[in-house]
Order: sequence, then structure tokens, then C-alpha cells
Amino acid sequence: MIALTVGARLLAATLALGLVAAGGSAFAQTTGTLKGKVVDGKGAPVDKAGVTIEFKGGVNLKREITTNKKGEFIQVGLQPGPYLVTVNKQDVGVAEDQAQVGIGTAPEMNFTLKPAAKGPSAEDVAFRKLFDEGVAAAGASKHDDAIAKFSEAVKMQADCYACYMNLGGSLYEKKDLEKAEAAFKKASELRPEESRPIQALADLYNATGKREEAAAMATKAAGMSGGSGTAASAQDLYNQGVILWNSGKMAEAKAQFEAAVKADPNYADANYWLGMAHLNAGGTDDALKYFENYLKLAPTGPMAEQAKGVVGSIKKP
Repeated sequence: MIALTVGARLLAATLALGLVAAGGSAFAQTTGTLKGKVVDGKGAPVDKAGVTIEFKGGVNLKREITTNKKGEFIQVGLQPGPYLVTVNKQDVGVAEDQAQVGIGTAPEMNFTLKPAAKGPSAEDVAFRKLFDEGVAAAGASKHDDAIAKFSEAVKMQADCYACYMNLGGSLYEKKDLEKAEAAFKKASELRPEESRPIQALADLYNATGKREEAAAMATKAAGMSGGSGTAASAQDLYNQGVILWNSGKMAEAKAQFEAAVKADPNYADANYWLGMAHLNAGGTDDALKYFENYLKLAPTGPMAEQAKGVVGSIKKP
């Protein structure tokens, strides 16, 4: 998720493209985590199931791990972007699903292993080819090609959440915002427990000056987890705070900046705007703390001069 700027238009796709920029200081978290649980057809945990985590963002990256006795797995240090996760245990079954890893996020997946079919159908092979080509095109900023591929893919599998998220991201990049909005709404319809489509809509509305709609979506996203029971990332929380701040909802924005700093104390921009939120509320002592944090984390950052000025004013006898 690309970090938003306060009072400025966001001009970047925020989701599912695999090329994610980190906001804040150079010390902010830059990777994500993926975890999950694997059970058999009777709901019993599957021990020592093989888990293959394959990056689908245009670079050949693959991680292979196994589940523990509780059927659980976790992989840290993942590059943000789209992944295909395949789980397999001999004599038990196989399963696969798609996941979107963001900076500081930990999507949780659930798999039920079923006996493997004889092999993928011709339609499944064609769909996989379209999807992979779409991801590669989006990663190369060939968004017209990506839009075409994902549009064809959803005709083959209308319940493909990752397809709609990718499609929305490329449409956003092409400034086809009406269709991007429709794609993100469809993704949310397919997985209503996921906060990421809601945050995407908040970002889109914020970028187009629809402050009330943006604030409503940001508030909704703030009340949700990152999806499947996981906590929202520091960057998502920060983005929600920015949108609420831009909409004049200072108290709600302050709560989101506080949550972002709690999730990642080294998130420089979140520290700065939490300082601004405290200053706006008249809490100069707390404001001073967070402005000083910002200067430690980003001494040459884009808001360093403003932070120095505020610190000087607060400390002035």
C-alpha cells in the first residue's frame, strides 16, 4: 500500500500490483508476513504438509515450508505483492489460493485439503496463463495489457478476488476511476471480510476529492481487520488517518495515527502526523514527543524543517 500524503492527490495504484512503495522513513518496515492453517476433510490439522509460496509479481521468487503439528505455517520477510499459495500432503490432498501481502501485514489463510484431481482442466490452464500474464503486465506498468488479461480472466472465473483487485489497480493507474471503483466494489463483495478493497475505495475517493465518501470508507476499514482475522498494517492505518484528517475528522484521524505508530513505532510520517494531531488538540507535550521521534527517524525527511520549527516553538521559553 502506497502511503498517502496529507492534502495531496495520490497518483499510484495501491493494491495487488506487486510493486509497492513504502511510506515514511527509510527505517520503516518494508516486508510482510503470510500465515495460515491447513486441515483435512474432517477438519483435523495436517502436520508436515508442504506449503509453496510463489510470488506472482513479475519476479521469480518461491518459498517452500511445512506445517507444524497444529497444521499452522508462517513465512516472514515476504516482498509485498500477489502470491499463489499451494498446499500438498501425500495421501491427504492439495489446495491452493491467492494472497496479497502488504508492508507490515500478515494475511491469514485457511486450507482444507482434498484429494487431487487427475490434472487441471484446459480451462484452468488457460485461466492461470491469463492471470499470470496480467500480473506480469501490471508489474511492467503495461496497464492496458493487464486490464485486458484480467478482464478475460474474470469472464472465466467470476469469483476471482485477486483478479478484481489487480484489475482495479490497473484501471486506477489508467485513471479510469469509475471502472476501478466497480472492480474494488466487486472484490469487496467477493470477500466482505477483507479490509483491503475498502481501503482501496477510500484511497480512490480521497484522490478524487470525494472527502465524505473517503472518510466513510476509511472509517469502515478502520473497524475491520486486515482480512481473515489479521490486524491492519501500519501503512493502512496511516492512510486511513490521512483520509480522515483531510475530511476534517481530527479526533478519528488521531486515533488512526496512534494505531499506526503502535503497529510500527519507526514509521516516521505516522509519528509526524500524530504530533500534528496532538498539537491540534492542544497537547504540546505529547506533540513534542512525536515531532522529536520524527526527526530521529527522518532527520532529512520532507517534513523535517516543519518539525524543527514546531519543536523550537514548543521549547521556546
